[in-house]
Amino acid sequence: MGPADLDAIVKKLPVVYNSNVLIGMQTSDDAGVYRIIDDIALVQTVDFITPIVDDPFAFGKIAATNSISDIYAMGGTPITALNIVCFPIDTFDMDILEKILQGGLEVMNKTGVQLIGGHSIDDVELKYGLSVTGIIHPNKIFTNVGLQPDDVIILTKPIGTGTINTAIKAGIANNDHIEASIKSMTTINDCLAGYPNPDHIHAVTDVTGFGLIGHLSEMVGNSTIAVHVSANAVPLIPGATDYAAMGLLPAGLYRNRDFVGSRCTVASSVKRDVADLLFDPQTSGGLLIATSKHSANQVIEFIRAKALCTATIATSLFSDAGHIYIE
Repeated sequence: MGPADLDAIVKKLPVVYNSNVLIGMQTSDDAGVYRIIDDIALVQTVDFITPIVDDPFAFGKIAATNSISDIYAMGGTPITALNIVCFPIDTFDMDILEKILQGGLEVMNKTGVQLIGGHSIDDVELKYGLSVTGIIHPNKIFTNVGLQPDDVIILTKPIGTGTINTAIKAGIANNDHIEASIKSMTTINDCLAGYPNPDHIHAVTDVTGFGLIGHLSEMVGNSTIAVHVSANAVPLIPGATDYAAMGLLPAGLYRNRDFVGSRCTVASSVKRDVADLLFDPQTSGGLLIATSKHSANQVIEFIRAKALCTATIATSLFSDAGHIYIE
């Protein structure tokens, strides 16, 4: 579902106030946070997706990585998960489902997440994902708001998975490009886990279905901060620009661009295929991390020490109104 449609529905829900809800639906954050006691809160999220690769084991890994990412984006530690399965029993062999679940379990084992159950239904379309619970200290939550003037914004994975997925569906995706996309989507977003100075982190979100600019616009929100994105600094998955230039763009890309609308200005010097990819809906994308320019090097060094990539893609400053400039 596109961000505009979802936003219109969610705004109509009469959510009851509860003082223990530390992060709710108001800021469209990556997960909800509920305080249990003074120094422990639960972090809860749910996510499931349709297949974006042909290999069922790889799909299971991607879906699980994507679901668990939301806990890491909040600064939490994932602890338990429930499988969510929609499976066309009359269409696919059950060994396909077994491979999907094995892929998901491999990721859960790698991240220390305990699988404790799940739910399945017979459906016309295959879907898989997780409901994940994590824990966090109530004073150490990362949110997608909190961007400050003179922050730098770091991206931890290349983008382009949506466009490469479209090329896969068209039957023309190069195997090397597919493997690069799978490698990115199965990279776990625990890059800030254990960071010694959490107060350095002003805002965090993961880049998923709303695209890089869509999620960046949530960071900007209704603030008086403008963000300048350096298009050439944004890392791209190999092959993504080639497929974008061929017009192999997912429908969600256009919905994302329409949703951001007048809040974003693209300079004429930015190549069209690159500009398109900045709105490309991602699956299991990287983290967007806002930190002060004084702390940026320390954050980057910490992430790179875990053999993960980083790219400084944007800066922020005071403005009359929240806006994104792509240059």
